Amino acid sequence: MAMSCGRKIAIILGSLFLVFALIIGIGIFFIFSALRGSEPVVRDNSVLVLKVEGGLPDYVPDTLSRRLLGNNELSLTTLIEQFRKAKVDKRISAILLEIDLLGAGWAKAEELRDTIADFRASGKPVYAYIEVGTNKEYYVATAAERVFVSPSGDLFINGLASDVMFFRGALDKLGVYPDVVQIGKYKNAPDQFTRKEMTKEHREVINSILDDLFNRFVNTIAETRKKSPDEVRALIDRAPLSATEARDAGLIDGTNYRDEVENELKKRLGYKDEDELHVTKAETYRQVDADSVGLNQGERIAVIYATGEIWPGKSGDSATGGQSIGSETMVKTINDAARDKTIKAIVLRVDSPGGVHYASDTIWHAIEVAKKKKPVVVSMGDLGASGGYYIACNANKIIAHPSTITGSIGIFAGKPVMKGLYDWLGVSNEYVLRGKNAGLFRETEKFTPEERAKFEGVIKSKYYGEFVPKVAAGRGREPEYIDSIAQGRVWTGAQAKERGLVDEFGGLDKAIEVARQLANIPADKGVRRVILPHPRGFFDNFFGGNEEDASGQVQLQQQRAAFSALPEDVRRTLQYAATLDRMKRGEIMAIMPFDLRIK
Repeated sequence: MAMSCGRKIAIILGSLFLVFALIIGIGIFFIFSALRGSEPVVRDNSVLVLKVEGGLPDYVPDTLSRRLLGNNELSLTTLIEQFRKAKVDKRISAILLEIDLLGAGWAKAEELRDTIADFRASGKPVYAYIEVGTNKEYYVATAAERVFVSPSGDLFINGLASDVMFFRGALDKLGVYPDVVQIGKYKNAPDQFTRKEMTKEHREVINSILDDLFNRFVNTIAETRKKSPDEVRALIDRAPLSATEARDAGLIDGTNYRDEVENELKKRLGYKDEDELHVTKAETYRQVDADSVGLNQGERIAVIYATGEIWPGKSGDSATGGQSIGSETMVKTINDAARDKTIKAIVLRVDSPGGVHYASDTIWHAIEVAKKKKPVVVSMGDLGASGGYYIACNANKIIAHPSTITGSIGIFAGKPVMKGLYDWLGVSNEYVLRGKNAGLFRETEKFTPEERAKFEGVIKSKYYGEFVPKVAAGRGREPEYIDSIAQGRVWTGAQAKERGLVDEFGGLDKAIEVARQLANIPADKGVRRVILPHPRGFFDNFFGGNEEDASGQVQLQQQRAAFSALPEDVRRTLQYAATLDRMKRGEIMAIMPFDLRIK
C-alpha cells in the first residue's frame, strides 16, 4: 500500500528531529569532555596566579552549566581549595596573589590570611600584588611573604568606618508608621524603621565592635611589618599613602609593575634571566582535581552551606543578588546527611544574619535530631547572628573567626501602619471582624493597648521560652547567664568566645578537623568533603526543570541584573523594604539588629 504524503512528511520531520537531537547530544558530550575530561598540563616550578576580589560568597557550585553560561563567580571555598591543592602539588613552587577590591567581610579576610599562612608553612613563597587597595585588601596582603604595589597605586588604609541607615524620616514622609515590639535592649533592628539616629546601646555596640576589629587590624600589621602598634596607628592617620610613601614607611616591599613582580619571582625560584616564568592561571588550575594531588580522600564528612537570610521554603538565589536559606531545603539536607551511614560527621557552614524565627527553629530541631546520630560542627563565616546563631547554638562545637559577627540573641516583630500613606493616596478601607484579636494586623491601625499586650506576650514567649533556653542548653549554661549576654547584643567572634558563645577560632578547615576528631577518624586517615545538597548537574538544569522553573529562573536573572545596576544604598533600602513587608504578615524576626558595614 502506498504511504500517504502526510505520513511521509511526519517521518521525515521526525527523522530530522532525531538527527538534530543527536547532534546536540554529541556536541554537549564533547563540551563536557573538554571541560571535565583530561586535566590541564601544569609545568614544573610553576607559579599559580590567583585573583582575590569581589564578594567571595562561601560556596558557588562549579557546574558545567555555569561554565557554559559564563557564570564563573569566585567563591571562598573554591579559592581556598586552590591553596590546599597547590600546597601539596610539587609542580607549584609559589603563588602570586593579584588582590583587587574585596566585598567580603573581615572574617573571610581572616580566613584567607590563615589559608595563606598554612600554604607558606610548606616553604613555598606567596607574593601579593596590589594596584590600589583599601584596609581589607592590604590586611589580606600582609599574610604574604612580600607585598608589592603598582608605582602609580595607593593604599587607602585610612582606618575603619561603620555606617547605619535610618528610614524613619522617609517613612514619615510616606505616612507609614512602624509599630514594633522588640525583646532585648540591644535588639536595634527595628530602630532603622522607628528612629532617625542611634540609641545609646546601639552606639555602644558599634564602638565595641570597631575597637575590637581596629585593634586586630593594627596589631596584625604591626606584627607582619615589624612595627609597633603606635607606629601603625600613626601611618593610618597619615593615609591614604602613595605606593612610594608606603614603601618608604616599610608597609610594602616594593613599588613594581606586574611584570617586574614576575621577574622577582623568577629570581626567587632560580630561573635564568632568559627563561620564561611558568605561569598557571587560576581558571586552569581549578580543573586539577583534588584527588589527583592526594586530597579529599578517606572518610566522608558532609559540608552543608547555610548562606543568607533564613526564610520558610526552599533555598535559592534572591532577586536582590544574595542567597537565602530555606528551612525546607536545609532540614531535608541535614536529615539526609544524618541518615547516610557513610557520612561520619556534619559541618554546617553558617554565614547568615538570621531571618524568620519559625524557620530558624525548624533548622535547630533538625540539628538536634542529627546530633544523636553523628557529630555536628558549625563553622561561622562573616556572620552567624540572631537566627544564624539560633541554628548554630546546639552544635557539638562552634568554630568562628575573631572577626566573625555573632550573637544578637533577640527577636522583634511588628507591622507597618499604612494609614497616612493611604490617606495621602485617597484610599480608604473598612474592616469587618469576628474575634477579639482579629484586627491584630490591620494595616491602617496601630496596636491597641490590649493587642500590644497580647502580641508582646507572644514575642516574650519566643525569646524567654525558646531562644534563650535553647542557647543555654546548647552551650551548657544557665538561662539567666545567656539572657545577661543576649538582649540582642552583637559580639565579635573574639568577644563571643570570652563569653562562651563560641568554642574555638578558625575557618572551615578547622571545623572539619574538629569534626574528624569528634567522629574518631584516625589522624592518619584522610577526609573526603561531601558538599550537600549535591549541585544539580548540567543535564538536570538543561532537561530536568519544567517550563515554570525555567521561566522563573529567567525572570530571577532579569531581576538580579536590574537590581545590581542600582546604587548600593538604593539596593540596601529595597532590602529593608522587603523586611518591612514581611513584618506585616506577623512573622517574628530573629535577624541582625543592624546592617553592619565596616570598611
